[in-house]
Amino acid sequence: MGVSTANPERGVSVVTVDFPPVNALPVQAWYELADAVRRAGRDPGTRCVVLAAEGRGFNAGVDIKELQRDPGHEALIGANRGCHEAFGAVYACEVPVVAAVQGFCLGGGIGLVGNADAVVASDDASFGLPELDRGALGAATHLARLVPQHLMRTLYYTSRTVTAAELHAHGSVWRVVPRDGLRAAALELAREIAAKDGRLLRLAKAAINGIDPVDVHRSYRYEQGFTFEANLAGTAGRVRDTFGKEA
Repeated sequence: MGVSTANPERGVSVVTVDFPPVNALPVQAWYELADAVRRAGRDPGTRCVVLAAEGRGFNAGVDIKELQRDPGHEALIGANRGCHEAFGAVYACEVPVVAAVQGFCLGGGIGLVGNADAVVASDDASFGLPELDRGALGAATHLARLVPQHLMRTLYYTSRTVTAAELHAHGSVWRVVPRDGLRAAALELAREIAAKDGRLLRLAKAAINGIDPVDVHRSYRYEQGFTFEANLAGTAGRVRDTFGKEA
């Protein structure tokens, strides 16, 4: 259990998240993930990073139960900062990041995938932001990188999900494959990227980030301010307390 890094072939680092049962990450895990991605990107031998997960789903977001156990705001502040660090590490990674997504990709998972450079998904993958059902806000910044504006708003307001096939139709998922072929498909794409000149790849990543029309770091932090406002007002806690009690 935890965050691990492997180098299955030359030029490719695989950062894997494993927090059973659903990969809902506690505060510390978001920081660990950020550190792992940064280390992989700084390694001069790495030309592409694959972000993967073990288990039923890619990521279920923040560990809501950890927030519920905290009588104050420390866990919330930690989750906000930790998510910002992890999402930012993926975006700012010095080399391209390929996300390999299986099962559910929710909440914080959208933040990771939305900031990746490419996405390969299994045919059972689904993507969404159930934030309004969890007493939270945020990651619309990253969902907007996966789907058109009006669809992003509809998904956000309804907490609905979309399939990997639908995202493939929008052009944000590179390939949709059977689950048992996901890791191989992600490595195939990473291998193709890693075959390029390493220094040129790093320059390309910096250049593409530099022309991005939205500053994802500032945009996400702006969203997080409303998350904290909802908590101070008591709204978030009231909604969050219904988590796990749905009929």
